[in-house]
Amino acid sequence: MSIAEPVLKAAKITKQVTSPEGPLTILAEVDLSIAAGETVAIIGASGAGKSTLLALLAGLDEPTSGQVWLNGAELTSLDEDGRAAVRAAHVGFVFQSFHLVPSLTAIENVMLPLELAGRRNARETAAEVLGKVNLSPRRDHYPRQLSGGEQQRVAIARAFVTNPALLFADEPTGNLDAATGERIINLLFDLNHATRTTLVVVTHDQAIAQRCGRTIRIEAGRVV
Repeated sequence: MSIAEPVLKAAKITKQVTSPEGPLTILAEVDLSIAAGETVAIIGASGAGKSTLLALLAGLDEPTSGQVWLNGAELTSLDEDGRAAVRAAHVGFVFQSFHLVPSLTAIENVMLPLELAGRRNARETAAEVLGKVNLSPRRDHYPRQLSGGEQQRVAIARAFVTNPALLFADEPTGNLDAATGERIINLLFDLNHATRTTLVVVTHDQAIAQRCGRTIRIEAGRVV
């Protein structure tokens, strides 16, 4: 993959679903290109199509039409297993609702993507990244024993532990109070700066958007 190529590119992606009233267009012919190392906020009103766009860009969902390339792989030409392999190799995720495995400890949650990728030294690597998010003393605690902010820090550690080319964050402070949310965003941007990962954040928070190098606004399923 040459340096000139974007790490993430979408060409005319459209997403339609069926509804009782007939076909409903959630996204319409969205084009975008994101370079390696960029920090990009996707903003817009609730229901504008932000999370749908993120799901399509990450290969979690398929567009009705159009193409998506992630780190040189054309996601839209791959089946679910193929898309999952690309995600495992190149992508980290931070979600609003944490998505931790309740039966695993903090360190086991962070180890999970390393073990799925067959990486050696998973426990040592996970412990190191948990240290970076200041959770070493809580490494053997289960999600139910952690506060919301601590759970999101575990989720951030898990997202960064594989050194992904791309990190997607979907409303990462949506379930947190303002003070905790601000600490989480500081952590997210600090880690991102240190690792030079490309960061794509879906948010309705203008303060988060302003910290990104570029903003993409979605209105009624279109980039404006």
